[in-house]
Amino acid sequence: MAAPSAKTDRKKGRLTRERVVREAVALADAHGIAALSMRKLADRLGVEAMSLYHHVANKDAILDAMVDFAFGEISLPRADENWKAAMRTRAIAARTMLRSHPWALGLLDSRRNPGPATLRHHDAVIGCLRANGFSVARTAHAYSVLDSYIYGFVLQELNLPFDTPDDLAALAETMLQHLPADTYPHLAEMTREHVLQPGYAYGDEFTVGLDLILDGLDRNDD
Repeated sequence: MAAPSAKTDRKKGRLTRERVVREAVALADAHGIAALSMRKLADRLGVEAMSLYHHVANKDAILDAMVDFAFGEISLPRADENWKAAMRTRAIAARTMLRSHPWALGLLDSRRNPGPATLRHHDAVIGCLRANGFSVARTAHAYSVLDSYIYGFVLQELNLPFDTPDDLAALAETMLQHLPADTYPHLAEMTREHVLQPGYAYGDEFTVGLDLILDGLDRNDD
């Protein structure tokens, strides 16, 4: 198998598995997961494609490692924390990670070979809930509904036709011009009295919904 050139070693440093994974993440962040290939990754690293196989078995192994990298960016809840505070912090961190790595949305729970960071993450979330008195079944319900909300919110957030509060305000103003109040009274009301209010940002809806879910889980004792 071909080895990295001396020129590459001098310019970019020694090729390692960590570098391969980090550059794969950066490539997917910039161009989407569909752009990831062994050839493109090798080009980005300045090496021959065959050099990558000294560090990763194949593209599937890179995807597994990328998912593990993503999970590693989410802070772990502790068993001695209050579960609501811990799950809230974890959910916000997970949303932040997914917004940074949109490609991860479709991959986080799809891999058959989870890495150590992935396993630590799941074990810590389960352990925190169990230590706070959740039964095994209730823990599973809580984990499922929280992740469904986090992933779903980010998926919607990333596909909205605006990027900033100013973009949203401009879009809402345009929509209002085509929303006769007598035909769409409730939609027009929400746009005027909520979306167009000073300081409104769609992303703020995340913690509102999250707190509703956490309060519901708090009331739903076994």
